[in-house]
Amino acid sequence: MKNTLDQNVENFSLKKIDWGIIQSEMKDKFGGDIYESWLRKINFVDEFKNYVLISVSTRFIRDWITSRYLDQILQIIKLHNKDIIRIEFTIIKKKHETIEDQNPLKNKNIDINKNVSFLKDSYLQYNRIDPNKNFENFILGSSNKLAFEASKKVAQDLAHYNPLYLYSGVGMGKTHLLNAIALSLKEKNKVKFISAERFMYQFVKSIKSNEMVKFKDYFRNTDALLIDDIQFMNGKEAMQEEFFHTFNALLDKDSQIIVTADRPPNKLSRIQERIKSRFSGGLVVDIQNPDYELRYKIIKAKTEELKLLYSNQINISEEIQKFISSEIRTSIRELVGALNRIISFSRIYNKIPSLTETKVILKDLLNLSENKVTIDLIQIIVCKFFKISKNEMLSSRRSRYLVRPRQTAIYLAKLLTSKSLPEIGRAFSNRDHTTVIHSVKTIEKLRKEDNELNFNIDSLKNKILYSKENEI
Repeated sequence: MKNTLDQNVENFSLKKIDWGIIQSEMKDKFGGDIYESWLRKINFVDEFKNYVLISVSTRFIRDWITSRYLDQILQIIKLHNKDIIRIEFTIIKKKHETIEDQNPLKNKNIDINKNVSFLKDSYLQYNRIDPNKNFENFILGSSNKLAFEASKKVAQDLAHYNPLYLYSGVGMGKTHLLNAIALSLKEKNKVKFISAERFMYQFVKSIKSNEMVKFKDYFRNTDALLIDDIQFMNGKEAMQEEFFHTFNALLDKDSQIIVTADRPPNKLSRIQERIKSRFSGGLVVDIQNPDYELRYKIIKAKTEELKLLYSNQINISEEIQKFISSEIRTSIRELVGALNRIISFSRIYNKIPSLTETKVILKDLLNLSENKVTIDLIQIIVCKFFKISKNEMLSSRRSRYLVRPRQTAIYLAKLLTSKSLPEIGRAFSNRDHTTVIHSVKTIEKLRKEDNELNFNIDSLKNKILYSKENEI
């Protein structure tokens, strides 16, 4: 009796999945239209230890299914055999096939299309390391010192901290450090440096071209694997499975792994727990928001670089440098972006902007939020400037001394708030939105012709954006 039971269990474990059932479940999940158009064209070829080989008749169908439905199809298959971790395709093209007749199940006269090229060259082309992002030009501060020192240590002594996991918000220097490590290691070691998004792309392409063995060999035959923005692997179960085994294979041979992310390992969403556990088992370092001292050092350094680039034509004042360093606090990338805006203004108008002009140029980046600007505030400041009362502005009178201030206030409301045209019209005594459009177009036209009006509007804009009523 026991032998019979053991034999039944063995026969059950050797039984291959029933593709007819899989097709039925795909039809239920995706609907009849999608199934008939695309998924019915899939033909089951064979089942192996941990993957399923299926065929379609064209590369176009393969690419379409892979990009849209493959992850969900894998989940359906795993319900019938949890050991299956991936799906591989082959192209079985019928001779004299027409577009209307692409189902390989209808014709036994088939031949295997073996003209599939591996993407090895693409890996090599993407494995680019920027020589301009090195340890020497990474600007140090208290917020990034630990990450810098850990990166230097890894670059000098492979597998000292393994894995090294760096995380921070966007624009804080993670990729710069990753690049600097790769630059230092590549002199004496095999280095693979790739983003998680690109890793995913190559993984999918390798599955589609039946070249997973070469994919595995490429990423496991290295002394150091550096992956940027690992959080983009979220939800991709098949790819995470492959990454997990690659991770273990590299650790077993004492290869260094360095990854970056926008959050700590335990906060990664839709990433396998065992992968998060591996990350947490190494050195986890966060790069914090830069303090004022670091921001000012960065602005000074970048200004000096730009002076050399433009042959000393650029001379941003100390006052503006300190203002940018004080006000742009979100990320280093935005800090440098703010400086680039000032430089662009200087080159276009051939002058260094004043502090007031700088505030206008950078208004969307500053802590002085536009969201605090209200139509009521605009009306008050415009009325005060033109020496009229708010009741006069909102009245139906069309005297010239009232029309221009009213049009100016409407124009500034459109420019400085996110209110819709009907909302602006209602704020001006229920005027029609066509009146708002007319006012905006009139002021835009006059600004091109009337320098005094142009100057007045810029002055009003500064008063509105940076008035005491608008302080946070």
